[in-house]
Amino acid sequence: MQSLRTRLFAILLITTGLLWLSATVWIFLSTRAEVERVLDARLMEAARMVNSLIVSPDMMKEEGDGDGEAGRPPQSAIKIPLLEHPHYDRQLSCQIWSLDGTLIGKSDSAPDMTLAPHATGFSETVINGETWRVFAVENASLGVRVLVGDNLRIRDRLVNDLVKGLLLPALLIIPLLAVLIWLSVGRGLAPLRKLAGDLAAREASDLHAIEDAGTTREISPVLKSLNGLFARVAGAREREQNFIAFAAHELRTPLAGLKTQAQVALASNDGEIREKALGQIVAGVDRTGKLVRQLLDIASVEASESARPAAGFDVGEILANLRTEPVGQAYRVDVVIDGAMSGLRISMDQDLFRLAARNLLENAIHHSPPGATVWCRTARREQHLVIAFDDEGPGIPEEEMPRVTERFFRGRFKAAAGSGLGLSIVERALDRAGAELELRNREGGGLSARIVLPLSLVEAAARPQN
Repeated sequence: MQSLRTRLFAILLITTGLLWLSATVWIFLSTRAEVERVLDARLMEAARMVNSLIVSPDMMKEEGDGDGEAGRPPQSAIKIPLLEHPHYDRQLSCQIWSLDGTLIGKSDSAPDMTLAPHATGFSETVINGETWRVFAVENASLGVRVLVGDNLRIRDRLVNDLVKGLLLPALLIIPLLAVLIWLSVGRGLAPLRKLAGDLAAREASDLHAIEDAGTTREISPVLKSLNGLFARVAGAREREQNFIAFAAHELRTPLAGLKTQAQVALASNDGEIREKALGQIVAGVDRTGKLVRQLLDIASVEASESARPAAGFDVGEILANLRTEPVGQAYRVDVVIDGAMSGLRISMDQDLFRLAARNLLENAIHHSPPGATVWCRTARREQHLVIAFDDEGPGIPEEEMPRVTERFFRGRFKAAAGSGLGLSIVERALDRAGAELELRNREGGGLSARIVLPLSLVEAAARPQN
């Protein structure tokens, strides 16, 4: 497992090191260029200074000992000033040549060979394997040429010493900087450690929100997400507890009835009473089976995060298959499917649609009197397709309409075989599939339960006209 503190420390240290290295390279290059300019300027100044100190030819004749040629002083007549450099002694070298190529004078560190063949200006010359940077000044009136040169090896040593002077403090500071970065990152991550400690100390049943007062701005979104998760988990737990309690209650009653009817059938010698008790057992098993199936259906719908990928299917074929199930025949209710359903294809999760349609159809059949008719119709309404299941039952009182999709809610006109789960399953299944449930009381009596689909889910060739 990666450590966030180590990761931040490495990022900061590497970033700081790269910046420091880039700055050092930049300082090295800029310092080298600046030193080159300064040393070149010094060469120029030194050459001009020596040129200005050379006396005229007449004065050199008077001061000479008579051994030199006329107009050309001996080498000892030239006094070249020595520039002292405590750490870079004899860095500058100076030569004075006559224009006819005779060496008139030189400094102690200067070589015997000419430093530069050029008459004036800067040049570089290699003498005895050493590279020299030379500036030449020609004095035509005196008939001499002054050469002042730098040994580039000494120049490089000067630049390197300057860079070392910059790098040594950096190398000493980097370990201290690393320690400070490590401590700073640890200090900055202290709120995360506190949050982790608070969560670790919580019990599994403790789902109350974490207080975010005084927390840092970066951790606040994490706390909000955690609090939202706690709220969702608490809601899911509450729904699960209610579901288990209601399911246990609903199953207890039919199971108790089945046991009672079985005891009656076993204890009675009357064939008619026994047959009636067995009939009640069969009906009770049917009701219990339906309740168990609905419980499994709603658990399956709520367990899935989203609907499966949409696939086109024929609505009329699904409804025709549902009509053949024995529910309508047992209640002696006729189911009529609108001819417009044939060939109507929609693209959604087929199992969710089948689940919703089956529960709506069974609900309509259970609430319809014997001999009644349940119609399955379709129509287009603005940008929606409506699939309606109309029955001839008592409908739903207006005051109960907001609660009919609650689990295990059974209103005033509840059916004997009902459990209060059908409409709740339909609403959740359609919501996962991207559709809606709409309930309306019919003017002539009965209920119209409608599946409202966006036209985007209906294949274009199968869309009904207004």
